[in-house]
Amino acid sequence: MEFNGKKVLVFGAGISGIGAVKLLAENGADVILYDENTSLDKAELQKKLASIVGKELEEKLEIMLGAVGEGLISQLSLVILSPGVPTDLPLVEKLRASGIRIWGEVELAWKCGKGDVLAITGTNGKTTTTSLLGEIMRAHRSEVYVVGNIGTSYTGVVSRMTEQAVTVAEISSFQLETIETFAPRISAILNITPDHLNRHHTMEEYIRVKELITKNQGPDDVCVLNYEDDILRRFGEILKTRVIYFSSLHTLEEGIYLDKEDIIYRRAGQQTRLCSVRELNLVGRHNHENVMAAAAMALAYGVPVETVRKVICSFKAVEHRIEFVRDHRGVVYYNDSKGTNPDAAIKGIQAMDRPTLLIGGGYDKNSSYEEWIRAFDGKVKYLVLIGQTREKIAQAARNCGFQDIILADSLEEAVQICADRAVSGDAVLLSPACASWGMFPNYEVRGRRFKELVNQLA
Repeated sequence: MEFNGKKVLVFGAGISGIGAVKLLAENGADVILYDENTSLDKAELQKKLASIVGKELEEKLEIMLGAVGEGLISQLSLVILSPGVPTDLPLVEKLRASGIRIWGEVELAWKCGKGDVLAITGTNGKTTTTSLLGEIMRAHRSEVYVVGNIGTSYTGVVSRMTEQAVTVAEISSFQLETIETFAPRISAILNITPDHLNRHHTMEEYIRVKELITKNQGPDDVCVLNYEDDILRRFGEILKTRVIYFSSLHTLEEGIYLDKEDIIYRRAGQQTRLCSVRELNLVGRHNHENVMAAAAMALAYGVPVETVRKVICSFKAVEHRIEFVRDHRGVVYYNDSKGTNPDAAIKGIQAMDRPTLLIGGGYDKNSSYEEWIRAFDGKVKYLVLIGQTREKIAQAARNCGFQDIILADSLEEAVQICADRAVSGDAVLLSPACASWGMFPNYEVRGRRFKELVNQLA
């Protein structure tokens, strides 16, 4: 699509929205950055935009807060939705009914970008797998961009790309809702478990959206899937693209799998041992699956085995994902703030190998928590709950026969409760099973605050 002289509305003033504004302005569009939130400081937003896009592009930009009038709608050629904007909002449905094309940031970046894209989605493990694959690709290629929900917007780097670029992208279900032609050379779906049902409403819709990552892939492209996920194993059987499975529990004739402690890659009758899990810095079966997924994608792209082996054995855990914080008086503290749903939090508790005081709770995404509680498996000494969901989780715990529950009014209080009750040999784990909203703007802020509190313990 030619953008020069076209009027484009970018809906959402966050990182993705501002990245989209910059890219569109660079391509000659007349851009309106729009947000429904009228409490935003328009002058501050204008100043931020000017510092990012530069003075020569600033005159092509407009900021609008509040309502969108009929007169403007009739002038629009395109709308770019930020990932946090639900596609069923009344305004979005009105724009769609007006015949205006609606894309997300990923589709815009794909249209304007260059080079190859390796894209990763799934309910859990995206950030670790994306970060690891990014490191592998940087050891193999000179021009690599790692983008998505890990701090760098996809649209924010597009203008720097050449045809030799490799983009490693973490793609959420929110972003997949608005793709049209996006077609990664290699994709991966790590797992699918209930999440974001407040946005997608049904599990069937959530699954459908996750599987869209393969929508435009052809027979020469690759999709990496988790063999242990029943949904994905069945999905792989109907895909027309080449499928590579990874498995932590089964020996595969083709693919990458865990054989006791060894990670094995098998392709066209040839078997290669990558490493032992004892050589990895990442703990837990879920992390071994993340390593296998990243390795499978890299090997499918043609990265030499030795390069893959070297990087996966030196890679450290990403911030906020079962991240070791401190050993204080014989008690080890772990930050798993990225555990924003019950399935991710299950992985967190499964990685613990000692009695654990667990901090959970936060924003309610319409999740159920019984499976998480049952995964405690005798490890959890106390469940300390905070946030909007604390009563709901407490009731779920009681229904499962777990009674050692403490309610706290803040993360600060929760950390102090754990510090007072833990003894040498215990672990304290922040793994909330909930989003951070309502108490913190995102899981990163929550995790950093937890680390501050732990490091301040006397």
